[in-house]
Amino acid sequence: MKNGVKTIETERLILRPFVLSDAADVYEYLKEPAVNCFASMKLNSLKEAENEMKKRVGETEYYFAIVLKENGRVIGEIFACPESDEPHEDKDSPRDTFSPCWMLNLNYAGKGYAYEAARAFFDYLFNEKGARRIYAYTEDYNVPSQKLCEKLGMRREGLFLEFISFVNNPDGTPRYENTYQYAILKKEWK
Repeated sequence: MKNGVKTIETERLILRPFVLSDAADVYEYLKEPAVNCFASMKLNSLKEAENEMKKRVGETEYYFAIVLKENGRVIGEIFACPESDEPHEDKDSPRDTFSPCWMLNLNYAGKGYAYEAARAFFDYLFNEKGARRIYAYTEDYNVPSQKLCEKLGMRREGLFLEFISFVNNPDGTPRYENTYQYAILKKEWK
C-alpha cells in the first residue's frame, strides 16, 4: 500500500487506482472500445476522459488501472465488485462472488499483459477480498478473452444464446450477443 491506497505489482505491471493524469492513456483505448460490452464506456473526447478520471479517482479498492512499470503508461483496466450469489440477497448474504471485467489497449494485446494483470487481480480477490467464486462473461466472438479465461484455470460453464444487447443493428433494433460464462472457485485457484 502506498499512502493507504492499494497497489498490486507483478513482474512488468502495476495495478493501481486511477489518477487524473491517466486521461490521455484511457482515452486512447476507450475512444473505440474493442468489444461491444464496453460500448457504454466509449469516450468521445479527451475532455470526457478527464471527467471520467474525476469519477474514478475515489475507486481505490476494486477498480485498477493496468500500468506498465517501464514507463508508467496506462494500458488498460481491470475491475470487479463483490456481489451475493443468493437470488433473494438480503443484507446478511455473503458478498463473496466477483465478476471481473478487463480491457486492454489493443496496441498492447498479445504480449501476456492481460494474463499477468488478471492473475494478480484474481490472487487479490481470493486472498485479500474473501472471494469464494469468480466468474466472467465473454462474447462468443471474443476468442482472446475466452483463451484468457481458460489460461487462468476458469472452466466454461455455459453459453447463453442472445443473452444481452449492448449495441443496436443498423435498423435500430437491439443486437443480441451470444455469451459464454466462465468461473473458478477459490479451492480451484492455484
